[in-house]
Amino acid sequence: MTAPVKGPASYFPSIEKKYGRPIAEWKDLIRSSPLTKHMELVNWLKAEHGLGHGHANALVAHTLAENAGA
Repeated sequence: MTAPVKGPASYFPSIEKKYGRPIAEWKDLIRSSPLTKHMELVNWLKAEHGLGHGHANALVAHTLAENAGA
């Protein structure tokens, strides 16, 4: 049995369903943005791509954490 997904990634299935784009595509958008600060990226996703705050926050948090660990 696998453990349930926790943290920002727990939002991923609903993000893909609601906005019709795979998570990899959202992460590529975030990485290609000239913005680097968490809330700048969250606000950009909300304003430019129509994401809700929770979904935008989850994508940014997960993407920045991956980049920090790279």
